[in-house]
Amino acid sequence: MPACPYFTKAILTKSSFLALLFCFIFICAEAQTPFDIPQLKADTSRRARRQHNRASFDHKNFGRAAMELGMVEVLPWTWDRYLKNADYARISFKTVVQHLNPGSWAFDDDNFQTNQFGHPYHGSYFFNAFRTNGYSFWQSAPAAVVGSYIWETAAENQAPAPNDFINTSFGGIVLGEMTYRLSNRIINNRSRGFKRQVREVLALLVDPMNGLNRIIDGKWGKVMNNAPDYDSSKVVAEFDMGIRQFNTNGSGLFTSNRYGWYGHIKMQYGSPYINFKKPFTNISINTEFGQDDSSKVNVVSVYGSLTGWKIYTEKIKNLAILSANYDYIRNEAFFYGAQSVKMNLYTEDTVSTKIKLNSALGLGPVLLAAIPDAYMHGNRNYDYGPGFAFNAGGGIVIVNRVFFNVNYRGGWMHTINGNPSHYFLQAYTNELAVRVIKHFLVGAEAGKFNLHGEFKSYNDVDKTYPYIRISARYTTSL
Repeated sequence: MPACPYFTKAILTKSSFLALLFCFIFICAEAQTPFDIPQLKADTSRRARRQHNRASFDHKNFGRAAMELGMVEVLPWTWDRYLKNADYARISFKTVVQHLNPGSWAFDDDNFQTNQFGHPYHGSYFFNAFRTNGYSFWQSAPAAVVGSYIWETAAENQAPAPNDFINTSFGGIVLGEMTYRLSNRIINNRSRGFKRQVREVLALLVDPMNGLNRIIDGKWGKVMNNAPDYDSSKVVAEFDMGIRQFNTNGSGLFTSNRYGWYGHIKMQYGSPYINFKKPFTNISINTEFGQDDSSKVNVVSVYGSLTGWKIYTEKIKNLAILSANYDYIRNEAFFYGAQSVKMNLYTEDTVSTKIKLNSALGLGPVLLAAIPDAYMHGNRNYDYGPGFAFNAGGGIVIVNRVFFNVNYRGGWMHTINGNPSHYFLQAYTNELAVRVIKHFLVGAEAGKFNLHGEFKSYNDVDKTYPYIRISARYTTSL
């Protein structure tokens, strides 16, 4: 069924723009005295500061969290019903009662971007309504589930969709915690001036719910002590810009003359070897965008650690990590979307002062995946089903100047909605990067996607989509 208007065609649509505009009105009001700290000046004792910090950061506000979750439900529905005049938003008591019957649920036929990107991002707002009001990761997770259920049963007159419920709930938890942690990491309450304001705006864009609550609480721009558990996790970011060539018809790479620019942002939050028992203390984010007829956003992939176990030897670091994962791939050649849970084994070996080796293995169930189906037509050209995913990779670093990585990802999926079938997917990548000066590198990457589908009523499908990329890279850390 149609997603809320947020993020159905891009990250910022008209409705989300209005929400941000609403936030900026409050920002302007708060910015009149952005750097004054009257409560702290009234009593400069350390004890008073500690009490102030506890009151500011540790308070759980259920009433406001529930109200904000309701706002995230009502505002999109209001847009759909009264501004778009969408037929699916014409709800009634009768439609709600019908949807409460589990037998009324059915997979929908919305387009790939709406189902695999729009719904998970909407779910992140449900999650962060509680996360930004003092609740922990596990305490906030039910909010994404509840918010998704309310939307499916009460916000539209179409049958509730199990694919939307899973994507909004699980995907919302993964994207919600990722945006919450990055937003908080961007802000340092002790900083001031123009740099502070830029950070506040950037954090708002990353997590609007967090930014809104900072405005309401009077924290926007205010110089104050950071919370006792202030997040000081290291964030390493890579920014790539270059050109790529890919094939869209499943034949060899050089039989296609499809070239285009692309950008790639990779962020590594925290370390898998530090504080790994707490959820999402280590996050990997991959995004890719570029010149493409199908979508400007080509990749959004998020990995977040849930808990871990240390398996150290004398010289080699081994770590087992349970992770929650969100994947969205959409380009002119290939598309794929999934939510999964994996058990990962990481190994790090310092061979010498000049050479480091690392490897990663992972496997686990796919809760729900969307796979392209050449035999489905109309708005939905993909099948849905659960499956199993696995990955393997390794890399070598030489004198912190030469970096080589090779990776393999595979997955099997059985269709439960669509043409009777099952699929096997594979992705191979290898990358070489060389540091030119301190923060700048040049790199090249080659790889391919392989899709094999076996159908009950149609001929089998076997396609390969190769690509090659060349880019300049800037690295930095926060």
